[in-house]
Amino acid sequence: MVTNAKPLRILVVSERDSCRGPMAVGFLHALGPGAALAQSVGLEPGVLSAPAVRAMAEAGIDVAGHVPRDLGALETQTFDVVVTVGEKTAERVRHARLEAPGEGEDAARSHHPLFAGMPLRLHWDVEGMTPGVGGAEADAECRAIRDRLRRLAAALMDQGCLPSFARERDHLERLLDSLEEGIIVHDEGRRIYLFNRAAERITGRSREEALGGDCREVFPPDGLCGKQCASCRGPALPTERCDYATTFARPDGESRRLRITVSPVELDDDGGRGVLITLRDDTEVESLRWRLRTTRSFHGMIGTAPAMQEIFETIRQAAVADYPVLVSGESGTGKELVANAIHNESRRQGGPFVPVSCGALPETILESELFGHVRGAFTGAIREKKGRFELADGGTLFLDEIGELSATMQVKLLRVLQEKRFEKVGGERTIQVDVRIIAATNRDLRAAVQSGLFREDLYYRLAVVPIHLPPLRERKEDIPFLVEQILSGIRQEYAKPIRGVSDEAMDRLFAHPWPGNVRELINALQFASVRCTADVILAPHLPLDVRQGGEAAPGARVEAAAPSAADDAIFKRTCKLDRGAVDAALARTGGNKVRAAKLLGVGRATLYRFLKGNPAT
Repeated sequence: MVTNAKPLRILVVSERDSCRGPMAVGFLHALGPGAALAQSVGLEPGVLSAPAVRAMAEAGIDVAGHVPRDLGALETQTFDVVVTVGEKTAERVRHARLEAPGEGEDAARSHHPLFAGMPLRLHWDVEGMTPGVGGAEADAECRAIRDRLRRLAAALMDQGCLPSFARERDHLERLLDSLEEGIIVHDEGRRIYLFNRAAERITGRSREEALGGDCREVFPPDGLCGKQCASCRGPALPTERCDYATTFARPDGESRRLRITVSPVELDDDGGRGVLITLRDDTEVESLRWRLRTTRSFHGMIGTAPAMQEIFETIRQAAVADYPVLVSGESGTGKELVANAIHNESRRQGGPFVPVSCGALPETILESELFGHVRGAFTGAIREKKGRFELADGGTLFLDEIGELSATMQVKLLRVLQEKRFEKVGGERTIQVDVRIIAATNRDLRAAVQSGLFREDLYYRLAVVPIHLPPLRERKEDIPFLVEQILSGIRQEYAKPIRGVSDEAMDRLFAHPWPGNVRELINALQFASVRCTADVILAPHLPLDVRQGGEAAPGARVEAAAPSAADDAIFKRTCKLDRGAVDAALARTGGNKVRAAKLLGVGRATLYRFLKGNPAT
């Protein structure tokens, strides 16, 4: 007899839970007290059979209190063993994954999780009572069924099958729970079969609430993958292994950076397919990389200045939630790069990123671009068209130049943000979409609100997470790194063997106020690369306005006064730069690299190159 500390959960499934099911459960409990927790259900509703009650009473087992149940009444739970009784039952359960009421994908995924936890499946070939029999003949049939079930239950409980399975199952469970990586398996309907302890720790969900549940319901709104797994984007399962990283929000509000691997698997011999998911929590590793990185690039953006580092951190934080983001900054500062970075860091990275310029189109055309139109809505509307909101469903909509919206369009956009639904131009059907909004402007929207040019309620809807990009003149320490990145792109695109710029050219780049910001810097270097015939860009190669320098633009930071002659004497060089002299100069100037370069008697570009090649330890 089985003596298990942890009773095995056994489900007996018959055609109707009226005779064979109650009998089997009665014998399992009587023959293996404490070893099994058995229950029964029917494929269809049934009524407890009186001959079955009498037959079991003769065997000393009372089943009169049994309440028949069907699959619809069975709560979501998992089982160690599923026993099908009768050939019709076995056939129905074998194809349970493919059966569902109604039509469509949602219906196809609504089957009950009989196989959650991947139980051992057994079949007892015991047919039910003959329809229409009664009296003594019915009692005789029930006694025959009872005796057959007693032998099968005794074989299961007293021979080696169940104890062996219990040992193997405990061994497999301990093995899975010892892994550092989270292991999740779900079937074609996204019902979760396996969920180890590491998956509990990483996701913050318990095994009990995960097993048997739909992946998207256990991890709302889009599962772990953020719609990056094929089984979340549509009915098809992935056909090959894929890896991706995503930001995941736990139920306690803590965000984690996960590395996820998805692989297709065969679940059983009946053709059942599913997905094996492995989870690795890279939060601490990513944090260390973030702090100790030698590169100054983040999703294509360069920034060593404190203001840019803070923006990078804000992007990482904003990616966790779906709140609207308002990116502000002068033209050419990289607002669309910020929007792309937020999208690619978020759970929506598997969805579309759809940009639209609100200032480039007339109001009538912009409304059609945003919301779409139906055929015949206006002259030239020869076919129905999807709008940008509809195209961005499941992803991110980037509204550039949001400050150029007319008063009428501001009202319409506000309604969509509030109600999350809209109608196409000329249409009557309401469309609901799941879209994250990121807006950008080079205008001062607060001033526009105060002057009545921009709606206050729309502003606060858009600016839940405000991000302001500083102009290039306020972060000139980034210029050497931006130059390196831009020249790298020029080398790749045009095969120009330009390896850098001269010190004099770099000084001119530092002196220029850059009213066009990074975009102007890109144009200046592209112009210089055309004129440059060697491998180093010289000052004469730069555009005329950059070569001549210029007055600082309004709001530009004024550099500190030059150090005294005494300081110059202290830091005068007799050979190449060394780490000690550089550290001393930086300490004397409070970290101001421009003043430190003057103390050391070198150009700013030279100092920046030295610091890049000799990072502080």
